[in-house]
Amino acid sequence: MKILDKYILKKYLSSLILILGLLLPIAIAINVSEKIDKFLRHDDLGIGEIIQDYYVNFIVIFGNTFLPLALFIAVIFFTSKLASNTEIIAIHSAKLSFTRFLKPYFVGATIVTLFALAMNHFVVPKSNKVFNEFERTYLKKKKYNQNLLLNVNLQLTDSTYIFIKQYHTERDMGYDFSFEKFEGNKLKQKLMASSIRWDKQDTLFKLSNYRRRTILASKDIIETGSNLDTLFDFSPDDLVNVDYKAKEMNSIELAKFINKSEKRGISNLNTYLVEFHKRTSLPVSSYILTFIAVALSSRKKRGGMGVNLAIGISLMFLYVFFLKIAEVLGAGAETNSLFMVWLPNLIFGALAIYLFFKNARN
Repeated sequence: MKILDKYILKKYLSSLILILGLLLPIAIAINVSEKIDKFLRHDDLGIGEIIQDYYVNFIVIFGNTFLPLALFIAVIFFTSKLASNTEIIAIHSAKLSFTRFLKPYFVGATIVTLFALAMNHFVVPKSNKVFNEFERTYLKKKKYNQNLLLNVNLQLTDSTYIFIKQYHTERDMGYDFSFEKFEGNKLKQKLMASSIRWDKQDTLFKLSNYRRRTILASKDIIETGSNLDTLFDFSPDDLVNVDYKAKEMNSIELAKFINKSEKRGISNLNTYLVEFHKRTSLPVSSYILTFIAVALSSRKKRGGMGVNLAIGISLMFLYVFFLKIAEVLGAGAETNSLFMVWLPNLIFGALAIYLFFKNARN
């Protein structure tokens, strides 16, 4: 049966590449038509930079996004063709069970899953970083206050906290800064400054008009001054808690960021947790979507391939709908992000199991 396995596996992978090869040029053409006027506004923007920084990463990001849809359509397409050519009937006539018939599909799904895992966890975040930076620089209108953070609270350790009333990310400059150090429930030190500035060259903070109060057992020590260079256990990047940062960090960096933020007492990290869990759940869906597609298209129907494609595409869009709803709900502060991200896979996994046993009995 090795010849049959190789034949199906070859069809599986080649059909997937074909569908992706059809979807991506359409997406690029639509994007070019929407963005061409914005490209032309920048005299310093060359065609090489547009291709290298924007469209190469566009292909990586959206190719990864389209992968589940392309996989589902590809499996339905070539399996329906096998059924319409009565090739599957011949396979069953050779006493090959439905479970054995699924073996090359399982191998193909494993190849796609491993590839998608590597892309999701390491390659796509790097592409997102370059792609988003290009969009922020050339394509999106800059808002006046997008770089202004207000009332920033951060727990550095179990006993140290900082507060900044205003922080300008572009200038790395903050105002009304305070640092507090506790021992149990007792305040041991408080440092206040009218402004705080991050010095990238020396990798330290510069305080101006500061006042430091150290509380000892018998007395308080108060120190004031115009300027103070000091170190803190945070950097300006730790102050920014925005969605796009999660997409621009690879999974090792993202896991470290989540762990560090949890220790610092940041209350809602579900946006980051959703992104982290989704990088695994979406590739694993390759198995589920493959088995559903095979079960739907492995039997010859009166309507032929068109009926199978109509049912399959409807199910695919239903899966995408559930996925988006799960992401939105999972980002809420009171939800379990891990459960919500995996919920669409659990629902469609149950459907895949039902269809598997239904076909295995027939």
